[in-house]
Amino acid sequence: MHPQRAPAELLRAAADGDRSAWDALEAAYGPLMWAVARASGLGAADAADVVQGGWLRLLQRLEDIREPERLGSWLATVVRREALQILREGSRSGVHVLATVEEPEPGAAVLGDDDRQLLWKAVSTMHEPCRTLLQLVAIDLGSRQTAARLGLPIGSVGPTRARCLEKLRTLISSQEMAQ
Repeated sequence: MHPQRAPAELLRAAADGDRSAWDALEAAYGPLMWAVARASGLGAADAADVVQGGWLRLLQRLEDIREPERLGSWLATVVRREALQILREGSRSGVHVLATVEEPEPGAAVLGDDDRQLLWKAVSTMHEPCRTLLQLVAIDLGSRQTAARLGLPIGSVGPTRARCLEKLRTLISSQEMAQ
């Protein structure tokens, strides 16, 4: 097994045409990009387009990344913006693009942490609007956009979030007691 290469080294090598560097970038950051795309509420096809758009943007900017150590954050931001663009376009055309997210990808796919897996497993079992609301909170979509996505008045996002978080606390506590 090869030691993990630093993001700066991978970016330079990928810019020089090293396919193994590009593969390493995909392996390192692909799960994060997919998690962000799916947490945005996109269906599988739109999520694939958003992730592909993120890779394309990286390809266009390989030599312009100023802080390679923050590449994951940069890619997450690019994917989030692309997802929001698709969602905006869908809402203008009257097309409903919100998907049912069945997997706890935002935390589990990226971090693999037991506590995060427990958290997202619990979130995935919750009823709507809590499931989607908590996923939108996790990607920091903002109250205005969260309200629009869920079809709620903006003033009800905070109280609904508080109720959903309390339900989540209760759910996690009961799961922990069962173990």
